[in-house]
Amino acid sequence: MTTVLDVQRFKDEGRHFAMLTAYDFLSARILDEAGIPILLVGDSLGMVMLGYPTTLPVRLDEMLHHARAVSRGARQALLVGDLPFMSYHESPEQAIASAGRFIQEAGMHAVKLEGGGRVVEVTRRLSEVGIPVMGHLGLTPQFVHQMGGFKVQGKTEAQAARILADAKALEEAGAFSLVLEGVPSKVAAAVTHALRIPTIGIGAGPATDGQVLVFHDFLGLTTGKAPKFVKRYANLAEEITRAATEYAEDVRTGKFPGPEHEYTTNGSAPAKDPTEVRYGASPASGGDPTR
Repeated sequence: MTTVLDVQRFKDEGRHFAMLTAYDFLSARILDEAGIPILLVGDSLGMVMLGYPTTLPVRLDEMLHHARAVSRGARQALLVGDLPFMSYHESPEQAIASAGRFIQEAGMHAVKLEGGGRVVEVTRRLSEVGIPVMGHLGLTPQFVHQMGGFKVQGKTEAQAARILADAKALEEAGAFSLVLEGVPSKVAAAVTHALRIPTIGIGAGPATDGQVLVFHDFLGLTTGKAPKFVKRYANLAEEITRAATEYAEDVRTGKFPGPEHEYTTNGSAPAKDPTEVRYGASPASGGDPTR
């Protein structure tokens, strides 16, 4: 199983590593079996799973619901839960209570917090009670209104200097890694070089120690123009549309279900009580589809 010590070792050995978001049991199991070392239950689920316009409406109970599902699906990956907006902003005590639920109730191994400033002290307190913290600087979606939208951060010398200072402060406070989102490549490279802990980039260029993408983006499940930093490794939105259209047509024309999809009797024995048939059972759900 991947641990926070392994993530540090990746950096020490110069090994670049991948992180992906996961929001449910099945995707977590698939990504875990594919060998992705870190899975992030990101508050981005508010946008890709729940249909919110930003991450801000996501509640702690919603995050915990998805985190529990992910922990049931993954066995080898390091699991990180995003602390949602206003679940750690009031005080370090509130942060400890919220983060503790991710560890104790949802099976996460670490939590992620956005921002520097006051978050540095929160990071310190969480680390002191044994909760590993992943920091997050640059374009921090929970600060979207303060930033005037989803805009690249660190373009000016002052912004770049603030990101570097916050990064060093988070490292000193005990963060085991740091996400850098939406920052110029040169800024990300400078931060990565200055820190002992690993950095994980998203829209931060190639110099970071690791990279992260949103599950729905990298599989092409989101439609429309993708952000510049996204590489789609599949186009599942088109494939799902094709499959759904074909299915509907097969049902309309009587092509599905065919003889190969029917249950039959054994000789003259009466048909099995249909209430005993476990519809929807499949190898994925642990059921026996031959019943």
